[in-house]
Amino acid sequence: MTLVLLGFTFFSATMWGGATIGVAFPFWPDLALVILLGSAILAFYVAGLGYVGFRSGLSTVLSARFAFGDAGSRWPDILLGLTQVGWYAWGTATITIVLARLLDLDPGWKAPLMLVFGFVFCLTAYIGYRGIAALSWISVPAMLLLIAASASVALRDAGSAADLLPPGTVEALTVAEALTIVVGTFVSGGTQVANWTRFSGSARTAVGSTFLAFFFGNGLMVAVGAFGAAVYGLSDIVEVLAVQGLLSAGILMLFLNIWTTQDNTIYNFSVAGCHFFRTERRRLVTFAGAAAGTALALLGMYNWLIPYMTLLGTFIPPLGGVIMADFFVRHRGRYPAPGEEAVPRFNLQGIAAYAVGSLAALLVPGIPPVNGIVAAFLAYACLVRLPAHINRSNRSRETRQMGQVSGGSFRAQR
Repeated sequence: MTLVLLGFTFFSATMWGGATIGVAFPFWPDLALVILLGSAILAFYVAGLGYVGFRSGLSTVLSARFAFGDAGSRWPDILLGLTQVGWYAWGTATITIVLARLLDLDPGWKAPLMLVFGFVFCLTAYIGYRGIAALSWISVPAMLLLIAASASVALRDAGSAADLLPPGTVEALTVAEALTIVVGTFVSGGTQVANWTRFSGSARTAVGSTFLAFFFGNGLMVAVGAFGAAVYGLSDIVEVLAVQGLLSAGILMLFLNIWTTQDNTIYNFSVAGCHFFRTERRRLVTFAGAAAGTALALLGMYNWLIPYMTLLGTFIPPLGGVIMADFFVRHRGRYPAPGEEAVPRFNLQGIAAYAVGSLAALLVPGIPPVNGIVAAFLAYACLVRLPAHINRSNRSRETRQMGQVSGGSFRAQR
């Protein structure tokens, strides 16, 4: 479980995010504190959702059916599914650009290479969890070697300089914006961590492996990208590797690193897509998501990374806040078995709480991801404790037993 999740969080896009904040703050103590705090926020958030997955045995989108309703849960499907396609597009474009730069290829090669990589990266996800786990055993140690090599070269080069670059070398960021980037690197994938922790053998495994991957793994990637950028003044990690003389040696490791994240990413999409369409044809949905991601890569997704991560860090954390509040407050740590409780078509309490969390992330001063999680959790907790007759009235008006197809899909996915 730990290797699978580390393979997921060892992603070069995280190094890009780190590089962006690395040129905006002094490395010590400002940048170090931003990385530690942002990684801690992400890790605690994801660990809570990982525990929900272990205890319930449900994927994230099935938990969302309780929190948002049978039809209402399609909104999380859309949001989580589309964000995963966006990450898939970015990873496909990244490895193509790196390879083209390394081999000095003609620009005309980029589109065919994107098509090839877009297909190859989804093969292990097509197999399923076992295929993802097998690849992680190879890629995680390889990526650790690349990280160690890049960090050691950066430390050597930094030692010959008077100091690391001052803040604002490339662009100025506020602390809140920087924290949003750190959290946004993996808040979408982290929100879907139950897709894996539902297979955990114990709560310790579910929570411990999740926290290790999203605090240590994700934080390490951010730190390496940030430190390299602070030393060299470059916000593009490919350029940093080229300056360090590691581009040729690192190309295979970078390929494996991106592949392990790509297969996890498209697996997440397939889970959300199957739930949205109420189908069990996961492999077909996997290929459809890979095709959509490849199309986005061809359209230039590579250049949209930082705005994309900022958007994720604002609108996705409230989803997790609602799901955790629904599990821990409303259902007291245990979802009802199929047939025990009718699932409403729309859970207005969950939808309203998500709206409150999103507005808090957008408008309330502070750290947007934290604002969104806390506001959504508290709003839902308050709404479910409204006078009993109000809740009964809402349920009697909106609740219906799920139809044969919907219920069958629900039981099959459980």
